[in-house]
Amino acid sequence: MTSAKVLDDKLDWARDGADWPNRDASRFVEAGGVRWHVQVAGSGPALLLIHGTGASTHSFAGLFPLLAERFTVVSPDLPGHAFSSTPPPAEICLPCMAAQLGALLRTLELDPEIGVGHSAGAAVLVQMALDRLIQPRLIISLSGALLPLRGFAGKWMSPAAKFFARNSFLPKFFARGARKDPKGVQRLAASTGSTLTDRDIAFYRTLIASPGHLAASLNMMANWDLEPLARDLPELAPELLLVAFGNDKTVPPAEAERTLALAPRAHMKCVGGFGHLAHEEDPAYVAELIFEAAGQQG
Repeated sequence: MTSAKVLDDKLDWARDGADWPNRDASRFVEAGGVRWHVQVAGSGPALLLIHGTGASTHSFAGLFPLLAERFTVVSPDLPGHAFSSTPPPAEICLPCMAAQLGALLRTLELDPEIGVGHSAGAAVLVQMALDRLIQPRLIISLSGALLPLRGFAGKWMSPAAKFFARNSFLPKFFARGARKDPKGVQRLAASTGSTLTDRDIAFYRTLIASPGHLAASLNMMANWDLEPLARDLPELAPELLLVAFGNDKTVPPAEAERTLALAPRAHMKCVGGFGHLAHEEDPAYVAELIFEAAGQQG
C-alpha cells in the first residue's frame, strides 16, 4: 500500500461525525485545492479559530459556542486533519496551509478581525499575517508553538516524522494501537499536563485511529519549518498576545518568553493551573480571557 493510499484513509462524516461537537455549524467548502470541513457560527466581528497539529474542530467543542456569542467564528479542520481533505504530502506545510486558509476565507467572504490559534495553529495565523493573507488587529496565541524546537527534539523531530509518515504501514500500525489500547490515548493527553474528560479522550481516539488523519499530522510535523517565521517575527503587524499555561508540558511558558523577545508588538500572559489543552479543560475561562483581550467584555 502506498503513502497516498494511507493519506486517503480518512474519517467519514456520516459515520464518524454523527456526534461531532457543534455539528450544526459544520459545512463543507471547496477552496485552495482542499475540501474543508469548517464550522461557522455567531455574529459580529469575524474571529478565525485554528487548532494545532493532530487535533481538529472538536478541540473547541466548548470554546466555539461561547465565542460565537460575540463573534462570527470560523473554525476549520486543517488540511488532512479529521474531515478536511488531504493535499499532497509536500503541501502540508506552514506557508502552504497559510495560503490554503487564505483561499478558504476568500471563498467564505470573511476578513477576520481576531485570530486565535492553539499550539501550531498560532504559527499558521502568524504566517498568514506575515504573508498579508489576513490583517487582524489581534492574534491570540494559546500555548503557541512559534519558534523552532531546541535541543534533541528540534534536531530529530522532522526526520522521525518523515520516516513515520512515508512508511505507509506505520500510520496504520499506530492507528490500530489506538483502537486496541484506549488508555494509550489517555496517557498521551495526560502527558501534555492537561486533564480531559472521557468524551474528549474519545474524540482524540477517533482521530488517532484514522490512518489518514495520523499520516497528515506526521507529514505536517515532517514539513514544519519555523526558522523563516522566527526571522520575520519582528515584522509582524498585529498585536500578539502570548498566553502560556503554567502546567503546559508540551509548550512551556519559557517558549512564550523566547517569542516575546522577538516580536515588538507582543505581550505575554501566564496562567497557572492548566496544561497544553487549557481551552478544553476550562473553555469558559479561556473565552473570558479572549473577550478581555479583544475588548469584548460583557
